[in-house]
This record gives sequence, structure tokens and C-alpha cells, in this order.
Amino acid sequence: MQLNIKGKNLEVSDSIRSYAERKLGKLDKQLSDLVKVELELAVERNPSIAASQTAEATVWLKRHTLRARESTPDMKASIDQLTDKLLRQVKEEREKRAAKRKNVDKQALLEGAADVAATDAE
Repeated sequence: MQLNIKGKNLEVSDSIRSYAERKLGKLDKQLSDLVKVELELAVERNPSIAASQTAEATVWLKRHTLRARESTPDMKASIDQLTDKLLRQVKEEREKRAAKRKNVDKQALLEGAADVAATDAE
């Protein structure tokens, strides 16, 4: 997994960078090394917005792009919630692909059985 972290209205400190790398490292177990992940950390400057610490991530997979955004008063909490969302999305994507493969395999098996039945009938 290739992780790119950038800040908007914020200088990304080493502690936040290492925290984000550690948390998003959970995705590394489920994604290939070729997957690109971009994390943008932002701070809203409007004082009326309570959840001013925003973490937004984009994950480029082979066929799909996953996006998640979380805002809380604390940047680490935003990263935590964002990671949970991304883990859920990656899991759903993997399950969809597995179900599609299972249906294709089942259909091929049924077609093979139909061919055998047609051959036996002759």
C-alpha cells in the first residue's frame, strides 16, 4: 500500500503522521502493495463548526475507488473513525468480488452438468 498524507490549513506533525500510518496500516493487510491511498487532513477555520478536524481518504483499487470522510473535534478521533469506515468498505468490496466469483463458478458447474446430461441423452 502506498500512503500519501497531506494537510490542508494544517502542518502535518510527525506524531499525527505516524499515528495515521499505524492506523491505516490495518488496511495494508487486506490490500495489495499496488494500491494507492491518499489521506488529507484538514482544519476548518470557522469557529461555529464544532467538528473542525477533518480526515478524508481516497483508496484507488483496481476497478473501484473508495472514499471516506470523517469530522470530529479531535484529529486522532477523525482518523480512527475514518479507518473504521474504510475497513468496512474494503470488506464489503472483497465480499462482493468473492460472491461474484462464487456465482460464476456455480454457473460454470451447472453448464458443465448440462453438457454432460446432453451428451448422455445422445
